[in-house]
Amino acid sequence: LAQAVWHKLACISHTSIALARARGTCRYLAMLPAYVHQQSFFGGVPPLSEGVGFAIVLGFGAFFSVFTTAIVCLDKAYNGTAQTSEQFNTAGRSVKTGLTASVIVAQWTWAATLLQSSNKAWTYGISGAYWYAAGAAVQVLLFGVLAIEVKRKAPNAHTVCEMVRARWGTAAHVTFLAFCLLANMIATSMLLLGGAATVHALTGMNVNLESFL
Repeated sequence: LAQAVWHKLACISHTSIALARARGTCRYLAMLPAYVHQQSFFGGVPPLSEGVGFAIVLGFGAFFSVFTTAIVCLDKAYNGTAQTSEQFNTAGRSVKTGLTASVIVAQWTWAATLLQSSNKAWTYGISGAYWYAAGAAVQVLLFGVLAIEVKRKAPNAHTVCEMVRARWGTAAHVTFLAFCLLANMIATSMLLLGGAATVHALTGMNVNLESFL
């Protein structure tokens, strides 16, 4: 049985290599021949209607807006939590380790991670998604160590720029303000365009309209 499996894998490998050599590249070794040079998994034809796209965009937006507002109102009514800027920025500094870890993973798994990992899996197979995630895991581990030290050294800090100003002065503070503003603009644009491109591929909804909504 082991010899039969090994022989089958060898045949598949030789066929893939021959296909890659015929196209002059080894990039498509893990991709099925039917999807080589294709820009869409669905062949350019959206599997869902445009109405479903509007329902997804407007429905999810309305649901999470109402749900979040209701949670805040209930917290204020029954727990007496004052909705101040300090509460908004730090959640009253009452977030425990488990929820903090969940937030870090949720914030790290954004549009670029989901879409690019899927793209790597489509192009290079399961190993592509695995190694893409492995590279991001190193940064998450380093951020965890950094977060512990920040909590020890600056327990009342709110932002990175605030700590930079306390440590290196106004010039460094202004520099980091500019960098952080540009980073947030790029990240916001990427999230909007990534989500719009996904819904467009599924429903054919206009990308510009999706981004606006």
